[in-house]
Amino acid sequence: MLDASRGRPRRWIAAGTSVALGALLAPSTAAAHGLGGTRSLPIPEWLFAWAAAIVLVISFVGLSILWPRPRLAQLSEGRSYAVPAAVRVGGRVVLGALGIALWGLTVWAGLSGTQNIQRNIAPNMVYVIFWVGLPVVSLFVGDLWRVLSPWRAIADAAAWVARKAGGPEGLPAPMPFPARLGLWPAAAVLLAFAWLELAAPSKDDPDLLGLLALLYGAAMLIGCGVYGTRFLDQVDGFGRYFGLAASLAPLHWADGRVHVRWPGTGLAGVKPETGLAAVVLVLVGSTTFDGVSAGELWTANGSPGVWLTDRMADLGFTASGSATAAETLGLAIVIGLVTGFVRLGIAGVRSVDPKRLESRDLMGRFAPTIAPIAIGYAVAHYISYLVDTGKFVIPLVSDPRGTGADWFGTAGVNVESVLLGGTLVWYLQVGALLLGHVAGLVASHDLALRTFRGPRAAARSQYWMLAVMVAFTSLGLWLLS
Repeated sequence: MLDASRGRPRRWIAAGTSVALGALLAPSTAAAHGLGGTRSLPIPEWLFAWAAAIVLVISFVGLSILWPRPRLAQLSEGRSYAVPAAVRVGGRVVLGALGIALWGLTVWAGLSGTQNIQRNIAPNMVYVIFWVGLPVVSLFVGDLWRVLSPWRAIADAAAWVARKAGGPEGLPAPMPFPARLGLWPAAAVLLAFAWLELAAPSKDDPDLLGLLALLYGAAMLIGCGVYGTRFLDQVDGFGRYFGLAASLAPLHWADGRVHVRWPGTGLAGVKPETGLAAVVLVLVGSTTFDGVSAGELWTANGSPGVWLTDRMADLGFTASGSATAAETLGLAIVIGLVTGFVRLGIAGVRSVDPKRLESRDLMGRFAPTIAPIAIGYAVAHYISYLVDTGKFVIPLVSDPRGTGADWFGTAGVNVESVLLGGTLVWYLQVGALLLGHVAGLVASHDLALRTFRGPRAAARSQYWMLAVMVAFTSLGLWLLS
């Protein structure tokens, strides 16, 4: 693929430029974030940023030499094994019932339990188990949410009962979901949740979370009643997020079989859809803003966060309202900047063959290759939160409403001890971020080989995506540090 000698200098220049760009974006020191305090690393932080850029560049050069034709789809096939019908049906029923029970528990505890956020299980269920834990599990076992989703389980059970009672002919045909909407409703759901998590006042209040869980579930069930379970595929943003994470898993469950494949190769099966890019960009942008808003870049005197908050106060907002308005604007700005940066990379990709390809088509086509970046960064960003906060589920599961109950004998368990050391967590964060970016690079390179005419054009198109990925890697490492 690199058989043209005169093309090599240009490739190395592009690679070197990308490394320099990544290094410039990563300061040598930064405020601590994510681990709750300072730490001493065995090697300097700036070295991690340089290492990340070099790993990606080496990966790019290696792919150009050793990956001359598309092979991701072939690798994703792997081996498959039949799953007995009893296991399939039983597992679906058990996991569906578990999902309904956990959803009901969250609603019940939130609305009727204590409003002490440390003694009510609702905040932990929403922000730790659901938002952080499920995508991490999906990275290993596949699309767990598809069988755990309470509204899908209820819709399937209702359809089964209706068929048993009146036969298939007695069921009204679901309305077709508007195709022009694509996945934009799913992106809107994820954006709304990001705003709740990062900007909304009283975001941890159990009664608010219980009410929102109830309303969201009701909306999903009404949508299923009108459009069928296809509605969940288009509107349930959480399902789309967890499904993208599952595409990186070594296990894929379909057609009564479990397929064992190389991790990350499932991206070849993610089809471009209208609005998929918006789903991915909301994930990247919101997680980036979470990192930005927790550090000095947002909270120090003279920072954009403080300036925006002061301006909101000048407009007559209360102290709480000023903070919420500033964080809302900050979230929108960061998502906009991330979107603009990715669009710049896509414009560079299109420059290889501008007459045949449109930016909008390329954005939709390459959106799945950005998913590993979003998921790797999310795992890296939230891993310490999952470890430090998730352990409190152990006592809360016996006393979910904070009423002094002890259903399973775990209410008095002491979970204060830290499960993972700070340095180990930091290495896990770096590993997750780098693996996500390398997976995205591989997927992007393989897709370029299927998109452009000839391997040389495909390689040239990836200079731009390499720069985007190196920049995101360095920015992510800086925010994590």
